[in-house]
Amino acid sequence: MTSDAFTDPQDMHGAVRAFPDHLAEGWHRGAAAEDFGLRAEDFDGVVVCGMGGSAIGGDLVRALAEAESPIPFSVVRGYTLPAWVGPRSLVIASSYSGGTEETLSAYARARDAGARIVAITSGGELARKAAADSLSTVEIPGGLQPRAALGYSLGVLLRLGRAMGLVDVTDDAFEATLDALRAEGDGLAEGSDGNEAVALAEAFADRLPVLYCGVGLLEPVSMRWRTQIHENAKHPAYGNVFPELDHNEIMGYESGPADLLGRLSVVVLRDKDDHPQVQRRFAITKDLVAGHVASWREVETTGETRLARMLSLVQLGDWASYWLAARKGVDPTPVETIQDLKKALA
Repeated sequence: MTSDAFTDPQDMHGAVRAFPDHLAEGWHRGAAAEDFGLRAEDFDGVVVCGMGGSAIGGDLVRALAEAESPIPFSVVRGYTLPAWVGPRSLVIASSYSGGTEETLSAYARARDAGARIVAITSGGELARKAAADSLSTVEIPGGLQPRAALGYSLGVLLRLGRAMGLVDVTDDAFEATLDALRAEGDGLAEGSDGNEAVALAEAFADRLPVLYCGVGLLEPVSMRWRTQIHENAKHPAYGNVFPELDHNEIMGYESGPADLLGRLSVVVLRDKDDHPQVQRRFAITKDLVAGHVASWREVETTGETRLARMLSLVQLGDWASYWLAARKGVDPTPVETIQDLKKALA
């Protein structure tokens, strides 16, 4: 499975394997949020501002909060904030490095709007600004690629969300999730036959991964799979959601270029709580589309709680991207094109 050219000098393997430990540490550090005096009834909405690996934790919590939160919960990836953000808004500025220009811009706009602000960062300019402004801050460990630090920021956001009553995650449920992730991770970390992540990587090699899921819980998981494939394996990946894709995208399979369609590797992420009609759409769409593409696979969440089920597929996708990098002989850690872009912008 692993190319002879593959090297992992900065140990992305270890970072992926440590996801449950990072999540536990983030949850522990997030306990500070219980002293911030934040209550849902004091706000009209919550906005998480971040980019890339610093934003995906907000997306995951948003997907959980949609079924539980008494107030709107949104994620902003950009320089500005919605016009409704004001004194009764909570803005969570999440930047792992502390130097993300979009997040710093949104932070400044939140201050101008009089919003309550909480910072999640490992340091940098965001930490300095938050300290100067006497704002509530949760510091997380540094030294990783932001995408590899998801567990830290997600743990903090889950704890903060629970303190506010936006998500319902008990201590027992959280510990059970960690236990399951560790047990499943042991097998996924080995590049051997029978490893589902290795099989997915093999299906993606020399093909274009297309990730589908139902609207709701697994939308941010699908995004995480795509961005991890992009950054770890330096490989393109795209996706869409049911039922929307059945109203447009499936037409592209009807008479699209056969050589192009024959290079698509479709993976459908499924959860037991997907809407019954969406589950029917999975089966019918497969019948209509599978014959046009290189492969069609379906992957089911595991676990009892929504959090556990969501994170079971986050971890699987992270490992699939790692083993795809290994299959291609690509160092999974550096992101040189992103750095080149940042230099050009500077």
